[in-house]
Amino acid sequence: MSDFHVAVGDEVTFSKTVGESDVYQFAGITGDFAPVHVNDEYMKRSKYGGRIAHGVLIVGFMSTTSSMMIENSLRESTEETPVSLGYDRIRFVGPVHIGDTVTVNYRIKETDPERRRSRSEITVTNQRGEKVAVAEHLLKWVPNQ
Repeated sequence: MSDFHVAVGDEVTFSKTVGESDVYQFAGITGDFAPVHVNDEYMKRSKYGGRIAHGVLIVGFMSTTSSMMIENSLRESTEETPVSLGYDRIRFVGPVHIGDTVTVNYRIKETDPERRRSRSEITVTNQRGEKVAVAEHLLKWVPNQ
């Protein structure tokens, strides 16, 4: 690692099986009770053959990996606090069904030590290795004083 907190190529991975309770609790928290998430009969007639998880729930798993990267990169210094500047180019390229196991891979693709930022690429795949979501993420290390 250089004099910056992360280096190009640093990566973390997180996997989770998306359960029925994940989808219903997320719907309850957000108020998003769209039929694609909670109406099995409606979705059985669709191309998907059943309910699919909220895309933003999958973005939440992306956030988990950014937190993991922060945790892995923190040094003993308390001079900066890492914060998310947001996600760019988020795309949901495949469905995530209840019962699917998703794996989120978060990899640093560029750093800007002068601006105290990093940009990462995020790829989410299901248990069959099919890509279901992609995004880019920006982290910034903000001086504490």
